[in-house]
Amino acid sequence: MAFYKKQYNEKFDVWYPTAITVGNPVTTKKIAERLSQMCTATFADVMAVLGNLPGVLADFMGQGKSVKLEGLGTFRYSLATKGVTDEADFDFQKQVKAVRVQFTPQREGAVTKGGTATRALVPTGIEWLAYDPSLESGTGTSGEDNEDGGGTGTGGEDQEEDPLA
Repeated sequence: MAFYKKQYNEKFDVWYPTAITVGNPVTTKKIAERLSQMCTATFADVMAVLGNLPGVLADFMGQGKSVKLEGLGTFRYSLATKGVTDEADFDFQKQVKAVRVQFTPQREGAVTKGGTATRALVPTGIEWLAYDPSLESGTGTSGEDNEDGGGTGTGGEDQEEDPLA
């Protein structure tokens, strides 16, 4: 099941649902354990492949390629830049603020007019529940996905601030 929270936008004076995450992010170790249970590869084999995947993706994207993983989607580099009004002032190094990786989930199904296409990572039968903050009391139900079995939260370790605050 997935969770949502009601969010208010003061600028447009509207309420809208926002998808949220609970607990800690699922780790590579957890993913490797699950994948090794689903196939003949051992946990160590899956960890070796997953451990090398980021470097391989970066190598191909560094060659100007996009990388498509069947059933998952496509990764490519994108740039956050600032523009200049005069072409003579164009300086790539000064204008690039950040290099980012853009991920586009794979589409499945009809992509013709009138057809329905879905994203590979978005199953059609997602059950959405309103988020209950009381689950954060330390005995949350999502503890099974956490590495340490701890309670629920709203973000990962690398998140600078709580997006729900």
